[in-house]
Amino acid sequence: MTSNQNLLAADTSMGAVTLRVADLDAMTKYYRDAIALQVLSADGDFAVLGRGTTAVMILVHAPELRNASPRDAGLFHTAILFETEEALAASVYSVAQKYPNTFTGSSDHLVSKAFYFNDPENNGVELYWDRDRSDWSWAHGSIEMSTLYLDPNAFLQQNLTEESVLQPMIGGAQVGHVHLQVGDVETAREFYVNQLGFEATTMYGDSALFVSAGGYHHHMAMNTWNSKGAGPRQLALGLAEVAITVPTPDDVGSLSERLAHYGHEIRNDGQTVSFDDPWSNHIKVVSA
Repeated sequence: MTSNQNLLAADTSMGAVTLRVADLDAMTKYYRDAIALQVLSADGDFAVLGRGTTAVMILVHAPELRNASPRDAGLFHTAILFETEEALAASVYSVAQKYPNTFTGSSDHLVSKAFYFNDPENNGVELYWDRDRSDWSWAHGSIEMSTLYLDPNAFLQQNLTEESVLQPMIGGAQVGHVHLQVGDVETAREFYVNQLGFEATTMYGDSALFVSAGGYHHHMAMNTWNSKGAGPRQLALGLAEVAITVPTPDDVGSLSERLAHYGHEIRNDGQTVSFDDPWSNHIKVVSA
């Protein structure tokens, strides 16, 4: 991990991801009926979905906008973290039954088990469960992660129950991490680690960076796998905002001062500070 004195608080976590969508009804249906999130609130132009009182996805109707290019900076995937393997299996099975063509792969990452999908407007979605932190390995300040084959059918056979097939909305779910597409990793490191205050947890050459607060495997990641050289984003469908939650208003205040010191244009109301990363991805940091 980095030795940065201006770190985000150890119990920093991710908040809801906001997407601009062309078809609000279709996208609400996917996250509600397939992923098995509840509609927490909705009106004509937006829907908030999550579990319990925890918002996971905020969908904003923007039919006038175009689709971004797959090579543009923006969202790689929103990763939804489930409390148990049974809860993960229930959601994975639900998507597989209702939207089988949206499945794109599955992997055992040593720290977690993950299943990947594209929603109806081609936003990446990861559904995952974390192994206990005592089972994670660190070497020379980097978390040990891998991409091992994970048989989805075997996982479902081992973890799916009759009860969870009938009622897939079991246990809590939250945004565990957010993975972005960016133009280059060094600029991402300068912004997200040196200025914003995450710690780097691992890098894949010059093509991907993983960062976290408090020793998590990653709260955010940035890669150039599709987007190398991408410049700032234009207004388009897809990612509208990434939310990060810090413990106190003091944490918001110190972050505001740090970002202002580095010359970033920020919007701060005392409880929330908002700003853009170098690719015009909009970030909002709120106090819990």
